[in-house]
Amino acid sequence: MKLLQATQLALMSSLFCCTNLFAQKATPDSTMRNRELTQVVVTGTGTHNRAQNAVVPVQVITSEELQRMHVTSLEDALKQLTSSVTTMTNGMGTTMMMNGLNEDYILILENGKRLTGDDRYTRINMANVKRIEVLSGASSALYGSEAIGGVINIITKDPSRPSLEGKETGQGVSPLRGDIEGSTSYTSKGRFAESIAANIEKGRLSSSSSFQHLQANNWQVNPTEEVMGRLMPTGRVMSQGYHSNQLNQRFTWDVGKGVTVYLKGSFYDYHTDRPQMASYYKSSTKKNKAGGKDTIYTETKAYSYDLHRQDYMYGLGATWKVSSKTYLEADFYSDNLMSERDSFDTVRPGGTQLTKRTHYYNGTLKGIFRLGSWNKLSAGAEYVHETYESYNFAFRTMYTLSLFAQDEIRILKNLQGVLGLRYIHNRYFGSYATPSAALMYSPGKFRFRAGYSAGYRTPTLLQMYYENDETKNITIGNQDLKPEKSNYYNVSAEYNNRWLSLKVGGFINDVRDMISYRVLTDAEVAAIGLDTKYSTATKYQQRDNIDKAKVKGLHLGATFYLPQNIRLGGAYTFTDTEAETIELNTKTQQYESTTEPTDRSVKHTGRVFAGWEHTWGNYRLNIDLNGHLQGRRWSTSYGWAPSFTQFDLHTTHTFYLKNVELIPGLGIENIFNKRDTRPWNSNFSTLHPGRCVFVSFKLRVKN
Repeated sequence: MKLLQATQLALMSSLFCCTNLFAQKATPDSTMRNRELTQVVVTGTGTHNRAQNAVVPVQVITSEELQRMHVTSLEDALKQLTSSVTTMTNGMGTTMMMNGLNEDYILILENGKRLTGDDRYTRINMANVKRIEVLSGASSALYGSEAIGGVINIITKDPSRPSLEGKETGQGVSPLRGDIEGSTSYTSKGRFAESIAANIEKGRLSSSSSFQHLQANNWQVNPTEEVMGRLMPTGRVMSQGYHSNQLNQRFTWDVGKGVTVYLKGSFYDYHTDRPQMASYYKSSTKKNKAGGKDTIYTETKAYSYDLHRQDYMYGLGATWKVSSKTYLEADFYSDNLMSERDSFDTVRPGGTQLTKRTHYYNGTLKGIFRLGSWNKLSAGAEYVHETYESYNFAFRTMYTLSLFAQDEIRILKNLQGVLGLRYIHNRYFGSYATPSAALMYSPGKFRFRAGYSAGYRTPTLLQMYYENDETKNITIGNQDLKPEKSNYYNVSAEYNNRWLSLKVGGFINDVRDMISYRVLTDAEVAAIGLDTKYSTATKYQQRDNIDKAKVKGLHLGATFYLPQNIRLGGAYTFTDTEAETIELNTKTQQYESTTEPTDRSVKHTGRVFAGWEHTWGNYRLNIDLNGHLQGRRWSTSYGWAPSFTQFDLHTTHTFYLKNVELIPGLGIENIFNKRDTRPWNSNFSTLHPGRCVFVSFKLRVKN
């Protein structure tokens, strides 16, 4: 409560000061439409293109949108600002879905570099995000493994290229330039976010630094859970409390003669804060005197440990602009994750237990060559080395070598094409090639696009070796797994003018050899010896390539840019999924084929929004209303989750001083108080605690 009062006091003080300290008139921004048309994207082709002229369609979420919507996490940004991403939360945590496929098939990049392991999307420091680029569908020709369902590329704010005027003209050393931005936000249930980012340039050297702290309390939407058909009190939380810190640093040096080198590093630390005294009720049966059975409910400690994860990344690289037509780059980086359990009883020996440790190393050489005014060729090589260690097996390693090439061709004045191919050789799974092709015809204000791309996902070391022996359901790895593959087809049409943007697109994603859990027959269990090794287990299963899925989808979008900077629009995604798998009939010991929607898929998702901005002298006001609409979601374990909608109202107030911007924000989250109040461990549609007010404050200093 003190934190909330302090934040409110800071906001009121800032507003008062700004009315008395204006030093210059603010320059009104250009229209929203002009700002969107000038967006540059790199994700679709790996080279820079205007969004409206990119052959491969990419959705862009700008830093301005993130600021207006008071976004503090990548998960919220994608859920609020796209219609193709949903999330699912239950007692096991939160997972992300995109276009009918779960997060295992979504590649997440930061500045084009792959993020690996757990917490991939929670490790993003939103304090320094310039834009988010969302590419639907497979893109393994460009990015390799995992790019089957889609690619999300987070572009961070880096200093602009340092000014060399002073050195080149003999006028002395160029001045120190840069900007610093700090922000704080608070929402109910102890959801607190604080960040600071600094970008500084001095001569040929530039530095980009950022820090972010996030935290939230535990909360429940229903203090009961169903035990043997009876609702019993539970202290197990629906949304898990946590605190995390993220630190990033990047140095860039312009060596001269077109050569630039960089060095970067990051550190991420995450702790859950589960209630140590929480309990729930377990059921058991006991024979009574009448020969029947009585059900006994025993209060049991809900949590005995917290989860702790750490990740550090380091990298270095160089770019060389050989000429106006030739550009070379070399990169190396390493992503390293450690996950462990911290027992509440820290005095006990072995109170901290390693869950897993991973190391990911990536080296890439790439060249971009302009072969005349109608042709641009990109080609290179990538080497990936991965290691995995768990509490029940020692380090395992795997390497992948890739060669890739892509040609961007302007066939005619209004007709462009892209051809790509990646050759992949893996230590365990041999060689494979993933081609891609796309065309765009752009007469006037129309854009017509069509494309094909192959998807590819290498089995992970966890899937090959990890053996889960902590429950009565035993899962073993499989070294004979095959890579998962897909064929992705898409078509789209787009119309843009000064006041209107219309988009429609359809896609088919045919995925095969999907890895899932196959229940082992009694004969297999006995042959492997699992019944002896785990005599108390009730179920034995192995990871295997037993699934295939076909996902068909339709995207619709419309945005109206009305006079006085009013913006209205919406987006809708229809996803029809069909997954075929095999299940063991435990009575006949025969496998039977079943068909149902893909796990965690949602057929109908949508977004509606309205925004208005206006500038009066040194003050700009943004008002934004955003609605997220989601249909029923299917779970193979829990059945259907109900549909839900959530509307949020955000106001952003920007005050311009000479070199300073003060940006307080106020808003209402979940205006209509939509909640899913079913018992613990249900297939929740949302875990939102209900209507709440949030406040934020941002300070930006430029030099």
